[in-house]
Amino acid sequence: QVRVVESGGGLVQVGGSLRLSCAASGSIFNSVGWYRQAPEKQREFVARISGGSTNYKDSVKGRFTISRDNAKNTVYLQINSLKPEDTAIYYCVAVTSSGVYWGQGTQVTVSS
Repeated sequence: QVRVVESGGGLVQVGGSLRLSCAASGSIFNSVGWYRQAPEKQREFVARISGGSTNYKDSVKGRFTISRDNAKNTVYLQINSLKPEDTAIYYCVAVTSSGVYWGQGTQVTVSS
């Protein structure tokens, strides 16, 4: 059974940092990514890691870093220099050969 569980969200001030975690288990994952959905906006791609390759939304390059710890079956999203527009629910998505699996999301709120 595939499980995808996010954690690490919270309330942080502008300029602060957070590290989100995505624990994915139950399968071999071709790629793992992060999306976010701000209030009244569509869900958008943020970052993805596949093998040794990473991809980012242009506007987060330089502030967001995605990484993985295979021993812990966990993918991380380090977010630095947080801005109010980073406020959103952050979702992890894991892709296998048989399907796409989403987590329940973790809330990130940036206060000014």
